[in-house]
Amino acid sequence: MKICILDAKTLGEDIDFEELEQLGSVSVYSVTPPDKVVERIKGCDIVITNKVILDANNLASAPTVRLICVSATGTNNIDLEYARQQKIMVCNVAGYSTRSVVQHTFTMLFYLLESPAYYDHYVKTNQYAESNIFTHLERPFWEIHGKTWGIVGLGTIGKSVAGLAQAFGCRVIYYSTSGHNINNEYERVDLAELLQRSDIISIHAPLNQNTLNLITYENIKLMKPHAIILNLGRGGIINEKDLARALNENLIGGAGLDVLESEPINRDNPLLKINNPEKLLITPHIAWASQEARHRLIHEIALNIQGFLQGSPRNQVV
Repeated sequence: MKICILDAKTLGEDIDFEELEQLGSVSVYSVTPPDKVVERIKGCDIVITNKVILDANNLASAPTVRLICVSATGTNNIDLEYARQQKIMVCNVAGYSTRSVVQHTFTMLFYLLESPAYYDHYVKTNQYAESNIFTHLERPFWEIHGKTWGIVGLGTIGKSVAGLAQAFGCRVIYYSTSGHNINNEYERVDLAELLQRSDIISIHAPLNQNTLNLITYENIKLMKPHAIILNLGRGGIINEKDLARALNENLIGGAGLDVLESEPINRDNPLLKINNPEKLLITPHIAWASQEARHRLIHEIALNIQGFLQGSPRNQVV
């Protein structure tokens, strides 16, 4: 089997591909611009991609391709209809990053809530050494015990976040973006009620017609003045211009984003120029990327390839 990896840089330089090399001859490309895709997939049996687009424009020039392995859960970069027509199998990987995303959710919350960067700077710049009292109370924080945590998208990640939130003593409510998710363990509410009642809101939903621009300026106005909102789903669920406006007007306590409408971020994104940058934490789509999660990802891709070769595919999308 001839296997190519089109964007290995998105998997990390600390990851080796020994498990894949046992299955065939592997060509590894750090990144692949659109004008290099055809050249690199031509003659391959299996193509592994994270974000590189594979569609009729390039797959038509590579008739030997029989399997596309997406090194992610989302398959929006693959023309699934064309793959179906050409009998090209498509497999993704689901669930590999759940623990990593859940951990990052709480990391973002506590960073915004307890301001550790501020306090660390206060101590290391000798301001604390010059204090006449033993403590410093300029950035008050509150306990999450007894507060309401609203979850948008109660899938595998959302449910894991809910369980930990309960362990911290939070009341958990949720909004189903599809309208079909019914979970008797938690109270289901509509979006307006979730925004009004929640002290913490975390988003763990995909981007689709139900979630695009789900959170707008008008919706943010419903939230509590101290509330914190976290987006670990997909960029585009929160309208970024509206969020920047709301933060500048101090409508909410803070926001944490691991996903953005455009990735990498555009230099002119209004979120980079808000009046109080300490109210906003942005990380570069890393919630999924713990070392363990990325190792699991490669292992699952290898299992997908093994299943394909044995005629019993795993995680088959097409």
